[in-house]
Amino acid sequence: MLPFNIQHPQGHTAVITDEGTRMTYGEVTDFSSSVMAVIRDRCLVFCLCRNTIGSFAGYLSFLAGHVVPVMLDAKISSSFLAGLVETYKPSYLWLPGNRRAEFPQADAVFSGHGYSLVKPAGNIACPLHPDLAMLLSTSGSTGSAKLVRLSYGNLEANAESIAAYLSIDENDRPITTLPMSYAYGLSVINSHVIRGATILLTSKSLLEAEFWSFLKDHGATSLSGIPYTYKILERLNFREMQLPSLKTLTQAGGKLSGELFLGYAGFCAAEDKQFFSMYGQTEATARMGYLPAEFALLKPGSIGKAIPGGAFSLADDFGTEIAGSDITGELVYKGRNVSMGYSTVPGDLEKGDENHGILFTGDLAKRDRDGFYYIEGRKGRFIKIFGNRISLDETERLLCHLVADCACTGEDDHLVIHVTDQSRMTVVKDYICAVTGIQQSAVSVRCCAALPRNEAGKTHYSTLDNH
Repeated sequence: MLPFNIQHPQGHTAVITDEGTRMTYGEVTDFSSSVMAVIRDRCLVFCLCRNTIGSFAGYLSFLAGHVVPVMLDAKISSSFLAGLVETYKPSYLWLPGNRRAEFPQADAVFSGHGYSLVKPAGNIACPLHPDLAMLLSTSGSTGSAKLVRLSYGNLEANAESIAAYLSIDENDRPITTLPMSYAYGLSVINSHVIRGATILLTSKSLLEAEFWSFLKDHGATSLSGIPYTYKILERLNFREMQLPSLKTLTQAGGKLSGELFLGYAGFCAAEDKQFFSMYGQTEATARMGYLPAEFALLKPGSIGKAIPGGAFSLADDFGTEIAGSDITGELVYKGRNVSMGYSTVPGDLEKGDENHGILFTGDLAKRDRDGFYYIEGRKGRFIKIFGNRISLDETERLLCHLVADCACTGEDDHLVIHVTDQSRMTVVKDYICAVTGIQQSAVSVRCCAALPRNEAGKTHYSTLDNH
């Protein structure tokens, strides 16, 4: 049994790990049957994700068995994980070996490939909507109880669409560079599994020699990255490497700088490779827009057009559709991959589709005369740190017990925290980096005498940099 009702040759290799372990699609089916022989009933399971075969096989097993996984980064802090468990009370947790000891009272009912399926005592399966397939966080590793509800139709539609525009087939071998708990990283897996490709699964970073040896030895055909990934590739002189098997580079998770965009678009054009710039949000499963490789040098910085099966439009401040070109408005997307809505409490898991295939993205964009879209900015208070969307308001709430006054601003790849107590600056930075996983280099803490506020007492964010 495999997810998406797909049928692949049972002997075809589904995954190869950097440790040399292989698993065929037939073995995935057998593993799934073993897992479901234990779980049996539809329920909620927390899946702590790593780029390992245990995480991969567990995820596919849960989807195939109509068990609903909540995909969480295996590095999530113990306190946030405990809070999520308390909120949602999952029937099971799928844990890597190094997290098992955190749940000593939970019975281990199954194990395999370095993972254990544990059952917390007393947790009763909550009602789940029949279309609900999976839950993903939009907040990186902050442990927010706000999750995106994705349906089986969402997952299949987006995987099929991505596979179509990237021309993925069973001969492809993508190498993992992003975590499975991240919508972009998971979409790479879904769009290749649905075509029967072989996933090259590694937890090694781009900075480790083992990553590149693995890529070369097993003939990786594609590599995906966020803007930070491409900054690392530049430091490594990637464009000087000899990697003949690599045919496709994809980029999403934020806007790539103009210099890097043109650099990689030109490199791929010269080396008979393809460079795809893409746009998406977790609320749309993963991808909403892509710039075809043949337009990379002609439309630099564009997110392109909507993916197959989807449609973009622009809306003004009153929600009226903007018909002309070169006019900025909120980007609106329509497609089968738009999520069912959000969940913040277990009761939300019974809800049906609240979005009805339409997503107001919160991003400001314009459309040129050829129908290509360009992101201009954001309406809401969100930034992306190395591809993970971070809510500035939620970050402030995380810090409220540490400092009496704080305000968060920033831009993509850099968070700025403003405080009024100089003695707490180091504590604030260390705490937010520890609980979110954001690197220290991406966070600045500034001290001001007082936070600027308007007459209603709300923080005046636009003037913060002047204080």
